[in-house]
Amino acid sequence: MRVALHTRVRADRVDAYEAAHREVPGELTDAIRAAGATSWTIWRSGADLFHVLECEDYARLLAELEKLPVNTVWQARMAELLEVAHDYSAAGAGAGLPVVWELP
Repeated sequence: MRVALHTRVRADRVDAYEAAHREVPGELTDAIRAAGATSWTIWRSGADLFHVLECEDYARLLAELEKLPVNTVWQARMAELLEVAHDYSAAGAGAGLPVVWELP
């Protein structure tokens, strides 16, 4: 399944957000893959962030990541940088953007 998300970085923290994403811990990327993600891309337009990820089951991915210390540390770091954050708890599994149109 594909999931699209919209978040917003704090305007004064854009450089720190981009720097953090140049250093995503290998343990975290391994955990994201192990939880079923096959790709995750983030685009930025000003302070707006657009994510598209592909995974087997988004709710399961979030539930598996939620219990991992490496993800807890990462989410705390992101909370300092984001103005509008996605709810990365399993309860937030339905928080993706609705599909409006796809090229047939």
